[in-house]
Amino acid sequence: MTTSTVTKPSPAAPAPVTAGASVQLRLDGRWLTMCAASLLTPGRGVAVLLPDGRRQAALFLDRAGRLYAVDNRDPFSGAAVLSRGLLGSARGRVFVASPLLKQRFDLVTGQCLDDDEVRVGVYEVRLAA
Repeated sequence: MTTSTVTKPSPAAPAPVTAGASVQLRLDGRWLTMCAASLLTPGRGVAVLLPDGRRQAALFLDRAGRLYAVDNRDPFSGAAVLSRGLLGSARGRVFVASPLLKQRFDLVTGQCLDDDEVRVGVYEVRLAA
């Protein structure tokens, strides 16, 4: 089971979250504002509805201040729940663990760490003033 194509990950160097900053995703070659950066809590996810009105992305701010964005749909269950998953790291790879079946997805590549044939889509993400 494979879904979405992988795009460029977020920059490795964290950008400080400043008042009034917004989180933007790169979709179809354009940067689109998804939410205020103040809505992100380090170590937790937020789901955002994409412009097509049917897909969602899960946005994460890790405790080091790095942003990540992946498809919110868990490919194993089909449920839009990855934004509610737990963040962790294994062998230097930051991941989100699905809250349902506990599979772990690398937040940079989207690769499932528990099944080499499965991945979720990732989005290029940035902070904008």
